[in-house]
Amino acid sequence: MYWREWIVLLLFLAVVASVFVGATTLLLRRLLGRTPSPHPAAVAGRWTVYLLALGGLLCVLYGFLEPYWPEVTYVTIPSRRMPPGARFRIAQISDLHCEAVPRIEGVLPELVAAQSPDAIVFTGDAINRIEGLPIFRDCMTQLARIAPTFAVRGNWDVLRWKDADLFGGTGVTVLDKGAVPVRAGGAEVWIAGARLFAEWLPAAALEQAPRHAPRVLLYHLPQGIKAAAADGADLCLVGHVHGGQVRLPGYGALVALSPFNKKYEAGLYRVKDTWLYVNRGIGLQGDAAPRVRFLCRPEITILDLVPEELVLPSAAGRAP
Repeated sequence: MYWREWIVLLLFLAVVASVFVGATTLLLRRLLGRTPSPHPAAVAGRWTVYLLALGGLLCVLYGFLEPYWPEVTYVTIPSRRMPPGARFRIAQISDLHCEAVPRIEGVLPELVAAQSPDAIVFTGDAINRIEGLPIFRDCMTQLARIAPTFAVRGNWDVLRWKDADLFGGTGVTVLDKGAVPVRAGGAEVWIAGARLFAEWLPAAALEQAPRHAPRVLLYHLPQGIKAAAADGADLCLVGHVHGGQVRLPGYGALVALSPFNKKYEAGLYRVKDTWLYVNRGIGLQGDAAPRVRFLCRPEITILDLVPEELVLPSAAGRAP
């Protein structure tokens, strides 16, 4: 399913490895006393390799630092169901993947509180290791004190940590197949959510919300957009893809690990009458995945639902 993305990743790694091997070879020859060719072309070639190797090293170092540099993204979502003059603000976080040593979980509540959200949503994947559970629960507890907070479970939560008490006592409302109204900002917005691996659940969750009201579907995987678009929901919020976690300018995610491949890898999209936002997540993929982010900073998304007549340029998304 993902073979094209893996080929791109392997080619990228091969190019990087070639540059480092070339630079190492030239340095060893110099250290061993072998006089390099004085020809201008050879000198230029050596310096090119050195500079590329230095640039690669700096990129690697940056990749290890970027997971500690969160970014707040602002998006305006127009809805024909929002009452005139209303504005409802949602703060979305996703994919914390907490581990034994915290990264930015301690500052997340402060960053979210500064945005004065009417509701906070978490779109799945809580921990990589059981040692990260206290860190995750403390973060969720603090978030729930800021505004009504809702969560859906990700694939790690369902498959690896189904017996872990991720949300009990935190004040977070878990939506396995349900919808809850939140009144704020001059509107009543219904937030629906569903657990994974039952294709009928997202649609069943949305059916619990009245069609005349603004409706938001929370789902971990981008596949949630199928039910949301078929239902005509205003907004679908998902995670899982991490924005690829490693991105290149002009290309985007090297590996998206999504059934949609790179179609919905990060950011805002329009599918029929429904907006889809794919959050880049906070944490790092577990197991043997690289412990880095590159041009893919941890993301807190602030989404303002407004009446359709207040459409702003920031609401423009990419059509599939």
